[in-house]
Amino acid sequence: MRVLCEWKGELGRMERKVGVLVISHGSRSDLWVRLVDEAVAAAEVPAGVPVVSSFLEIVEGRLIQDGIDALERQGVTDLVVVPLFVSAGSTHVDEIRGAFGVGQGQVQEHGLGPFRVEARVHFGEPLDEEPELAARILLDQLAAVSSDPAKERVLLVGHGSAEDGFYRKWREGLDRVAERLQAIGGFAQVAGTMLLPNEAPGVMEQLLERGKASADEVVLVAPFFLSEGYFTEKVIPGRLAGYTYRYSGRAMLPHPLVSRWVERQVVGRISGFGERVN
Repeated sequence: MRVLCEWKGELGRMERKVGVLVISHGSRSDLWVRLVDEAVAAAEVPAGVPVVSSFLEIVEGRLIQDGIDALERQGVTDLVVVPLFVSAGSTHVDEIRGAFGVGQGQVQEHGLGPFRVEARVHFGEPLDEEPELAARILLDQLAAVSSDPAKERVLLVGHGSAEDGFYRKWREGLDRVAERLQAIGGFAQVAGTMLLPNEAPGVMEQLLERGKASADEVVLVAPFFLSEGYFTEKVIPGRLAGYTYRYSGRAMLPHPLVSRWVERQVVGRISGFGERVN
């Protein structure tokens, strides 16, 4: 973990100590966990700020409450929580917010309940809240299958949600990222779609229909997932079976801009806490 500078600050007469808790979903794949940990470790944070990478489920001994406890044992008074998820429409993010007491917490899928936390919580935002950064990651991951963007239409595929409020947030985030990806990549079109509900085949049909006027136009498929796994390897190809397209299957990790995003979440939330000491 590289550092930028030291921080000190006071709230009334109490000295502040900032800690960072990065939360991702978790996986049984050691590679999946390692890629997340490497991205977190590569993030530049102020000196003296401890960082813990934790998981919503599966990775025993490194769950969210474990991370909170580890940071509070170090005397952390202000906890910056970075949700390492791609969409603000994720029900997981909603449930985590609710368990920290910083949101309504409409979803109780994992039965998190309220976390035991004494520190003040400063909650960050998922990746689609920074569409420019997300689009630049996707553009790099598409490089393996892209040759002439002006003649390429891109299908950006996210997990999605069938629940109204979460669907809307997924849609808004996908549209923001798709707009930036089209602008910076120079593609003929970029359209976002979701696996839940199953929109991918219908949107693929629309892209192919619009490309019929030019025989040399092709469709590229880009997974909008944090890391590769079951959905990128099985579900997306399965939903698009029978269609012709180019697909690298590359997810957001590993990409150095994920670490830069973590940095921006952290620095953006602690910038008002105290003074920088160079």
